[in-house]
Amino acid sequence: MKILVINGPNLNMLGIREPDIYGSRNYSGLCSLIESHAAENNIEVKIFQSNHEGAIVDEIQSALNNFDGIVINPAAYTHTSVAILDALKAVSLPAVEVHISDVSKREDFRQISYAGMACEKSYIGLGFDGYLRAIDYLVEKYA
Repeated sequence: MKILVINGPNLNMLGIREPDIYGSRNYSGLCSLIESHAAENNIEVKIFQSNHEGAIVDEIQSALNNFDGIVINPAAYTHTSVAILDALKAVSLPAVEVHISDVSKREDFRQISYAGMACEKSYIGLGFDGYLRAIDYLVEKYA
């Protein structure tokens, strides 16, 4: 199984950015955790991060016919990007939304998830483990 993991803006700043919300682990550690989990489970994984909405849309579109599923943490674009929602709907790949923090307990504007409208499941507030659970969900359901 081939899974594309997409991370949105500011996730490259993990470990620096608001450690009281996101923890002290850095982005490199997140990537290593995902890659190790994938290798242990014979899953091919590509990890992509961008601070640019259009680059994320392009990456989602490029997943068509190349990946079996998408794990996405759109970060701030979760609450603003109809373009990412439309890209996820266009490719029609199974998608799972992940958020490191519990966005349901944060600011009012974080209560809307446009990307989540195209995802069949969400893992929210589980830290880095949410990514592993999202990958496992896709494998269990579609492999």
